Amino acid sequence: MTIFHQLYKLFSAGMKSGQSANNTTMDDHGPLAADLKRNLAMLKQVFSHAPDIVVRTFRYQKTGREAALIYFSGLSDKNSINNNILRELLLLEPEGSPTSYLPVTVGKLMICSTWMQLERAVLNGRSVLLLDGMERGYEMDTQGWPQRAITDSQIEASLKGAHQAFVETGEANIALIRRYLPTRELKIKEYLIGARAPCRVSLLYLEDLTEPEFISTMEERLLALDVDCILNTGELAELVEDQTMVMIPQFITTERPDTASSQLLQGRIVIVVDRSSSVLIAPANFISFFHGIDDYSSRWPVASFLRILRFFACFIALFLPGLYIASISFNYEIIPLDLILSIGQFRASVPFPPFIEALIMEITLEMLREAGVRLPAPVAQTVGIVGGIVIGQAAVQAGIVSNLMVVVVATTAVASFIIPNYDMAASIRLVRFPVMVMASLLGVIGLIVCFMFILARIISMRSLGESFSSPMAPMRVSDWKDMFVRLPLRLMIKRPRSVRSLQKRRMGTGGQGGEGK
Repeated sequence: MTIFHQLYKLFSAGMKSGQSANNTTMDDHGPLAADLKRNLAMLKQVFSHAPDIVVRTFRYQKTGREAALIYFSGLSDKNSINNNILRELLLLEPEGSPTSYLPVTVGKLMICSTWMQLERAVLNGRSVLLLDGMERGYEMDTQGWPQRAITDSQIEASLKGAHQAFVETGEANIALIRRYLPTRELKIKEYLIGARAPCRVSLLYLEDLTEPEFISTMEERLLALDVDCILNTGELAELVEDQTMVMIPQFITTERPDTASSQLLQGRIVIVVDRSSSVLIAPANFISFFHGIDDYSSRWPVASFLRILRFFACFIALFLPGLYIASISFNYEIIPLDLILSIGQFRASVPFPPFIEALIMEITLEMLREAGVRLPAPVAQTVGIVGGIVIGQAAVQAGIVSNLMVVVVATTAVASFIIPNYDMAASIRLVRFPVMVMASLLGVIGLIVCFMFILARIISMRSLGESFSSPMAPMRVSDWKDMFVRLPLRLMIKRPRSVRSLQKRRMGTGGQGGEGK
């Protein structure tokens, strides 16, 4: 019995130690203690193996009261901490109860009463002051993480527009938008998304313009997310879009604050993701992906011609390789006699059918394009130009492809680069391959089937619950002034009906301003 009694005591002691360990883990996110030494001991457990955390302890000479300032060295501004916090605290002891009595000169001051709040504060670059005898701390705004300067956009280049692009800091991106829209109607809702590493997502809209249904729908989708972390806008767009199993993007992604401001003025919403250099715009329609910011800074005939050129380039990028395959394989009667004799002479030494020939060149072109993106800019230009010329000429001389196939692939590549939106251009390049397959199986009939399928898919799509094919289906003729062509600005008196703006008129008949002036 003595042996069993000793085993029982050992087992009970093990259970109690396990329970105490579990309680310690659960207390990591409990309230702060009044004893400063106990708080610092818990801090070492919460942030173990974190050499970049700084705990600056000091004692007041008058009362002997101990205090500690906690922050991460790489996420906080050391100059602001030394000049605006430590210097003031060492000269004057804070009263303790109201936050307004704390003698520091930082912009924002909040109360921190739990370990969860303290952990989130220091991981976001803020500093936390703990005083002995107080069950709470002071959270101070001292963010100073590494960030790049505001530069021109590398993807959405502009000739006459502003040369400013978003950066990887959400507050700076919101400030850029406020520079264009200094109005009290610009509202911002903030959300923390991510269980492991919360990311701040901001929802921007103009209260007197934006349809409330768009705001509530997006808010529901954001609050319903249950993920570890959101790293960029691409992940967020895929998680909140209406249809996931489609190639065409349903949200506009932009790096330009002037583009985001222009869409806000039309009644759309903008989503700013912290740590990302681009924002999301919703709802979007298919036509909006072919509009550029320079369209409104150029004369309307020039802007209209460029828009027509973009839509024409879209058809070329989609169907030109397929049309080549269909013409050579099935419907050669549509080719003029002199041209078909020349094509036959070129293809006499090519051992592959037109589909394999086009597939080889298209994949080679995509490899060159991807290599150009990954390499440094000076090397990428050399690889793109020299590689394309050398490979194309060598393929023709080796009899792998014909001269006409090289012309078709080069024209297709140039046409895909004209499309201003990168996501839409990438989707069109991807859709081109199924079109080539259908053309190799059914000829021109396959091209017609692909066109009807793509058109039906666009008409059936939704973006934030709104029709993706508007203003074509449903047909809204009043929005056609800014669709395939851009008419003079004085004629575009009303906002687009496709975004259901609360204020329809944006400009007076005499150009004196709209309802929101």
